[in-house]
Amino acid sequence: METFKGLWTSENGDGTYVTSLSNIPMDVLNSEQVLVQVFYSSLNYKDALSSSGHRGITRNFPHIPGIDAAGIVINDPMGKFKPGSQVIITGFDLGMNAHGGLAEYVSVPWNWIIKLPSGLTLEKSMQIGTAGLTAGMAVLALQQNGIVPSDGPIVVSGATGGLGMCSILLLKHLGYEVIAIIGKKELHGFLKSIGVDGIIDREEFLQETSKALYSMRFTGAIDTVGGDTLIKILKSLKAGGSVAACGMAASIDLNLQIYPFILRGVRLLGIYSADSPLELKQKVWNKFSKEWNFPLDNIVKTIHLEKAPKIMQDMLAGKTSGRYLVKTIG
Repeated sequence: METFKGLWTSENGDGTYVTSLSNIPMDVLNSEQVLVQVFYSSLNYKDALSSSGHRGITRNFPHIPGIDAAGIVINDPMGKFKPGSQVIITGFDLGMNAHGGLAEYVSVPWNWIIKLPSGLTLEKSMQIGTAGLTAGMAVLALQQNGIVPSDGPIVVSGATGGLGMCSILLLKHLGYEVIAIIGKKELHGFLKSIGVDGIIDREEFLQETSKALYSMRFTGAIDTVGGDTLIKILKSLKAGGSVAACGMAASIDLNLQIYPFILRGVRLLGIYSADSPLELKQKVWNKFSKEWNFPLDNIVKTIHLEKAPKIMQDMLAGKTSGRYLVKTIG
């Protein structure tokens, strides 16, 4: 086998970028790393940025995008994994400055790899993917800071995205009351159907005159957008509340006074799933294989590789919702 199929992002002569399903030479992969045959991947906003030529995500092109992959080990020169082992790869530099998982094969360092826990399938692991893993880390952080279902509602921003919807389903599975902040009014009914207890329109949420503090509405939060939404959430938390911050879709800036922290004891918890220690990733994946094992089919659409470039364009245009599972074989 001299080539394999995968998405290939390359730069045109005019400085634009194109991503297409291509036959890629096997020698673009590192023969000194673990070779994995990929059966499933998923689509994330970071993949869409990489496939559009965003130099803040990927420095060198041509390139295979895809920050998620699940498959079987073909060869491990280090001998850490036996051929045929089922594995998960997410984060680190996968799909950013190392060739990614939106292809039939990928090669990665052995210490980027998680052995698939019993109780999970390769397909289910990529329904979860980086979005679900990040949601799991956010929920774990809230739990570790003492937030329990009986304390009151948890608010989730960016609730129609993959991370937001995974957060909602996990929180509901664990018995929390969930409030969703969304900008897509046409998805109100769908969010109600997956268990959301209340919905706040994003524009209305942000229209209120700026104050040092707002009335205490939420016990905790998972924020996926940053900016003014995160600021308003922090100012609206109950005393001792926590917000797990894991996104910056709206803004990287946080123009905030210290009042929520010193007058209400609010905690801002940073979630960084990509470069988290392998031990933490393994802990969260193990939870998804056991006590956090719940169905995701109602928020996941399954596609094949050739459909992925168009879906990623739609992601950048804000036209998608939920999760996209990508079949890379067959």
